[in-house]
Amino acid sequence: MPSELPPEQDRPGIPIPPPLLFVLPSLASLALEWFVPTSFVHGAFRWILGALLVFAGIALTVGGFITQKRAGTDPIPFNPSTRIVVHGVYRFTRNPVYVGFALCTLGIAMLVDSAWMLLAVPIGLVLMDRVVIAREERYLERKFGEEYLNYKRRVRRWI
Repeated sequence: MPSELPPEQDRPGIPIPPPLLFVLPSLASLALEWFVPTSFVHGAFRWILGALLVFAGIALTVGGFITQKRAGTDPIPFNPSTRIVVHGVYRFTRNPVYVGFALCTLGIAMLVDSAWMLLAVPIGLVLMDRVVIAREERYLERKFGEEYLNYKRRVRRWI
């Protein structure tokens, strides 16, 4: 049972839209690519694996979003949560949308053949962990208490 938080406290306090934590490093990497070109993968492998990673990332992101909507809670992290979602893709990872962002970034790095953009993936993951997930988890623990802590013990943060 969620605890009743005052409206001004019933949100995780995310300071930036989460996708930007991958988009901004990706844009910086493309600027670096312009000045210092790199290449790391060639041939059909590049296109097949890149496309599969982008597709998997989109599927995870959309799947996580839809699962939360169908469960009756808002997937936008600026808004209050009404319940802990533990089914669908949330059985495997507590953050399928953010894993999806990382997979998309990795796939795009392969498709544009940029070693610089490969760096956007770990940078995005670290930023996501520190700037977004840490705040979300504190909020969910405060709001849902033992229910969220039990879920957190059962399901990994990433995969």
